[in-house]
Amino acid sequence: MDLDVAQVRAFVRTAEELHFGRAAGTLAISQQALSKRIARLEALLGTRLLLRGGSGVRLTEAGRRFLGPARRTVAAADAAVAAVSGADRPLHVDTWGHLYAPMRTLARVAGRAGELVSGHGRDLPSVAKALLNGDVDAAFGRVHPPLPAGLAHRLIRLEPVDAVLSADHPLAAEPALRPDLLSGGVLWAPGPLDRLDFLHRFAVRFGVRHTATGVNLGLGHFLAEVAREPDRFSLMPADVPLPRVPGLRSVPLIDPTPLYAWSLLWRSGDEHPGLKGLVTACAEVGRRSRWLEYDPARDWLPEPPASGPEPV
Repeated sequence: MDLDVAQVRAFVRTAEELHFGRAAGTLAISQQALSKRIARLEALLGTRLLLRGGSGVRLTEAGRRFLGPARRTVAAADAAVAAVSGADRPLHVDTWGHLYAPMRTLARVAGRAGELVSGHGRDLPSVAKALLNGDVDAAFGRVHPPLPAGLAHRLIRLEPVDAVLSADHPLAAEPALRPDLLSGGVLWAPGPLDRLDFLHRFAVRFGVRHTATGVNLGLGHFLAEVAREPDRFSLMPADVPLPRVPGLRSVPLIDPTPLYAWSLLWRSGDEHPGLKGLVTACAEVGRRSRWLEYDPARDWLPEPPASGPEPV
């Protein structure tokens, strides 16, 4: 059975976005073309991979099993092309932490950084492995120790975090909240908390005793689960555009304001020629947009910079 990489890529992107329109947009094709590619792939495999319905897009059991190998197939195809395309090939940048929409930040610098090709990793360990294997040139997301040897990173953006909670939550009407006031609520997470470093550290730091997790089926589903119960809350970077979810409130956090740290990660000693342009573009936009403002008396970071938010 010979797989068509374009069809596999269409499935992977749709499985990650759980939305046909957004997935088609990231691939620069029409939604109809995307649907046809996935339909042909399902016909070839003889099984449904995605379910489409009123509640959105969902993976079937076969789709969940296929997603990991499908990602590796796409990465291998990209690596094969990169191996023969020379130094002029686009800079391949992987991202993770997709619920927090890392592409928002890269989109601000993409026009200044040369040609970029974006990828979608699963988490920091999988992206670090892809970097070390040479499958991607750089990556963007939240970096936390320990990092494997052979990788370097630079802090790009510190983003204030808001609380998102049910409109029926006792604190939903407040104009702003101290993080410790949420300690009696239930922190809702889109997966096991031990794999979500920022949420885990927030819970420890501010004494949140009760946590619960769901399945990551996209931002809309995640926020609907938060809004469904009056004692739940979660955290979202303030600049993430929230979908219209009935019964949801977003409230700024202050005294201190938690900051979500976004970093650029790359392979030491084997940089793509376009990496310098991307780093420079991030620095220029960051200065104008005040991305790296940090006051330890006002803000909270899980790993505060030793001497301010300088390149690491």
